[in-house]
Amino acid sequence: MPIDPGLRRLTLRTLLAAFPGPSAPDWSLQLLSDGLAGQTLFASNITNPVDVSTMTSQLHSVRPGVLVAMDEEAGDVTRLGHATGSPYPGNTALGAVDDPVLTHDIYQAVGSELAALGIDIDLAPTADVNTTTHNLVIGTRAFSADPTVTARHTAAAVKGLQSTGVAACTKHFPGHGSTTSDSHTSLPTIDADRALLTARDLPPFAAAVEAGTQAIMTAHIRIPALTGDDPATFSPTILRTLLREELGFQGAIITDALEMAGAVLTAGSVGAAAARALTAGADLLCIGAQVTPELIDHVVEEVAAAVTAGRLPLSRLEDAATRTAALATWTTRPRTPQPHSATIGLEAARRAIKIEGDPTGFAQALLIQLDAPHSIAEGKVPWGLAPLTPRDSKLIAPASEISPADLPADRPVIIAGRRLYRSEPARTLINAVTTTHRVAVVEMGWPSPWRPTGAATFITSFGASQANSRAAAEALNLTP
Repeated sequence: MPIDPGLRRLTLRTLLAAFPGPSAPDWSLQLLSDGLAGQTLFASNITNPVDVSTMTSQLHSVRPGVLVAMDEEAGDVTRLGHATGSPYPGNTALGAVDDPVLTHDIYQAVGSELAALGIDIDLAPTADVNTTTHNLVIGTRAFSADPTVTARHTAAAVKGLQSTGVAACTKHFPGHGSTTSDSHTSLPTIDADRALLTARDLPPFAAAVEAGTQAIMTAHIRIPALTGDDPATFSPTILRTLLREELGFQGAIITDALEMAGAVLTAGSVGAAAARALTAGADLLCIGAQVTPELIDHVVEEVAAAVTAGRLPLSRLEDAATRTAALATWTTRPRTPQPHSATIGLEAARRAIKIEGDPTGFAQALLIQLDAPHSIAEGKVPWGLAPLTPRDSKLIAPASEISPADLPADRPVIIAGRRLYRSEPARTLINAVTTTHRVAVVEMGWPSPWRPTGAATFITSFGASQANSRAAAEALNLTP
């Protein structure tokens, strides 16, 4: 059945799409002309600043109010730095320093770069309270395991980012920090009642609302006590009662990508997920990274069918489009350049470095960088000390493929990795090498109490970005 043109345009006004490559294809521009709310840029869209600026100018030229969004968290999740690593430390390093002024200034620097490129919304900061060392998707994206620390840095990040005219989208509501699975590939379940959620997970979001965040992103997580079998993205209790009524948030509610398993497993399709999210109270729907014109047609058809069947009130769809338009209006305000030091990221990372033991004597060491899987959110981004180390001075491999007997006996050894404490092969290797060599261990993931016996020094960088890595290399006086 043909879709009413007005209903199609209204639905498009609630969608954030995406496209592949460094230039916008004709179909993406046509969708914007037809009313599509905007586009999200991913690593595949990013080449150099001039090309990105040209692309965003083209997108904005289609019609007034087009939104261009990006996941630029700095640290381990970066789109601008996908080829080299981010020049800024991530949230865990900032939380470790615990200077809200520094957090404000780092996010102001990030926002200034985004504003110069024509980006309207940063899908950041991450406000999740990372309360488990086994969190597969948040980890160093979180400021802290402490709700109070996370809250004050979330507020500082929101204010710093939005001082540049770039809208903040605080995520992932109502809190992804206690999960042990990834909502990209499953539907994580959190066993928490309302009291625990209020005490542990909600303070950073309340702080973000008070700081004026223009948007909040939903999480595809299941909290049976509040959402039943559904993810929070489909829950009126979470979006309307908790976020709108109790926290008083009046900005745009943006979904996490609806192509993710955490949404699709319950809804059955991206289109059905879109209709359910709108019904629950979401305003702007991230369709995902793998978007085609056919997928947009499917989403529009599902939303239109829900309106026709009465499952989605037309007034709710209109409200979503209105809130999205208000967000777009906010982003069109004049932007004030905010100058910052070119080395602010490295300076922040230096302040975060924690050194235990004696870090001297490793300038000519052999580096062993242990392979670590990356999350879908992070993507495959250069990380760690390996990019800063000469080719003949490093070994990159899984711990299970390295034998201490094969290491040169006359050189000290640096072993660097992410989440070393979670890998039995890594722990076994480190403990073995410390019996034959002078060893420095560099933990570049979420910190833990684990320490190897016999290591000369243990360094915690609280992240693996380019900035974190340079700071760790300096601490060991590594020769590039």
